[in-house]
Amino acid sequence: MRAKLVAINGRYTHSSLALFHVRNELEAHCPDVNTEIIQLTIRDPYYEVLLRLSESQPEAIFFTSAVWNSDRVEELICDLHALLPDCMLVVGGPQANVVAANLAQGICTVVRGAIEAVDVQFYTDLQKNCLQNSYGRSFFHLPDKHEKFRSPYRESDFDTHLQNRNIYYESSRGCPFSCTYCLSSAENGTVHKDLQQVQTELDQIMAHAPRVLRFVDRTFNDLPERALALWKLLLSYKAETLFHFEIAPDRISEEMFAFLATVAPGRFQFEIGIQSTHPPTLAAINRRIDPDVARITVSRLAAADNIHLHADLILGLPHETRRSYLQSFADIFAMGSHYIQMGLLKILPDTAISINAEEFGYTYCQKPPYSVLASKCLDADTLQELYWFSECVEKFCNNRYFPSLWSYLRRQDEDVSLFFSQLLRLALEERLFQLAPTQQFLCSILVAAISNREDEGLIRELLVYDWFRCGQKNLPDCLAGSRKDGRSLRDGLYQDLAEEITGLYCKKNRNRFFKQTIFCQFSGQALKTTGYASDGGGCLAFLLERETSLMRLQKTVLLPS
Repeated sequence: MRAKLVAINGRYTHSSLALFHVRNELEAHCPDVNTEIIQLTIRDPYYEVLLRLSESQPEAIFFTSAVWNSDRVEELICDLHALLPDCMLVVGGPQANVVAANLAQGICTVVRGAIEAVDVQFYTDLQKNCLQNSYGRSFFHLPDKHEKFRSPYRESDFDTHLQNRNIYYESSRGCPFSCTYCLSSAENGTVHKDLQQVQTELDQIMAHAPRVLRFVDRTFNDLPERALALWKLLLSYKAETLFHFEIAPDRISEEMFAFLATVAPGRFQFEIGIQSTHPPTLAAINRRIDPDVARITVSRLAAADNIHLHADLILGLPHETRRSYLQSFADIFAMGSHYIQMGLLKILPDTAISINAEEFGYTYCQKPPYSVLASKCLDADTLQELYWFSECVEKFCNNRYFPSLWSYLRRQDEDVSLFFSQLLRLALEERLFQLAPTQQFLCSILVAAISNREDEGLIRELLVYDWFRCGQKNLPDCLAGSRKDGRSLRDGLYQDLAEEITGLYCKKNRNRFFKQTIFCQFSGQALKTTGYASDGGGCLAFLLERETSLMRLQKTVLLPS
């Protein structure tokens, strides 16, 4: 039997953990099966994908479906059924039931839940080419200690299916939380792998030094001591892998903080689920996290500036008004995370919030990804306004362009939500969301937004500082203004500075230093704001080398006066 196992990923660097589990179970139960793993992307040309899947007329094609690709899976199953009427089409994953419900009965077979837990009758029927409409337990089934729950990867996978891709790994299944908007809300408990088993499996993966290893555990630090042990294990491997984890902000001990402070920049990335800081909202979605604890945790991690932090905020949750949502944003902005993931609530089928949608007055899209359109507390116009507000924050904040500006605003006693609302007005006037959000374009909008502020001059200097730290050479028109010509400044410094400055240049490479370095004069206030000890103004040299910091910005040095 020839079986093709298909995943439609978001981008090429992604990989599908599920396919490898399916392959192993098929080969274990069907000795004569010949499996082929096919990993595609949502952007691949549809007709070419259809030809590739139907090529050689396989006897079975398996799909894994999620909210963001289920429409494409539906289309493929429908057309493949017409092309290969005798081919068995099987779909699993969180959207499997929805895909099957949208197709004529008998076109495909649904496999619910973990493939390891599917009854042996499925494989018997598969080999007889007479599959039923559905198999398996609930999608939310967790394996018990007697069931298989191990890494599905083989040595050959790393040079083929996983080459140049992110690798996904699970050390636990389930979630300690029961957030009403999440599919895990129907689960009951969490299952953790034995640490020795985890180490054995990680030994295999890390022997190939992957560029990115993403833990799919829904709450990696569910058990703090266990998480700390795994962090220490991961950093013991001789590799420069980036490790990604989803963590809860209320489950980090002092011992964990102490260890995390020693992690080199660029090795760990945390996705921190905050979602809201509005107590009635947190209670309604069953998110049992203290906003004050979250604030302290994220702020402490951000202050260390060695771990890339994503903080999650969801628009449209129950009891969230315009005022409370903007306050949640301001609270999260103040924490100092590097990326604010401002997502729109999705009313996913079979979640608790979908069952109670009428209670909260939800109107939402009936097709994936089931985005919310309005609620009892947010009418459609207000929700749309807040959506574009969130997109504005995404464009301006979630990059490395303006770190000094955001740091400055966090220290000011002002309404940061109002600042971004004013920024949004200008962004809409300039059609930002229809054009490429380049650093120069964003900079021009910021310059317009700060016009007539008392601290306008200081902020312009911060924008200049960030511009050069990002490796740019020439100031854009919006920042150039009356600043001293760079060549004149360089010529003056060449005449005035010593023939040698320890750590910067010697006589032999002095000319090269002045040729390759960007020089810029700043006020004493700007230097103090950016962390330089200076009583008055001074000149900064933006060097060719980059810092070893998280953002890898250009190194800067305050030149002697």
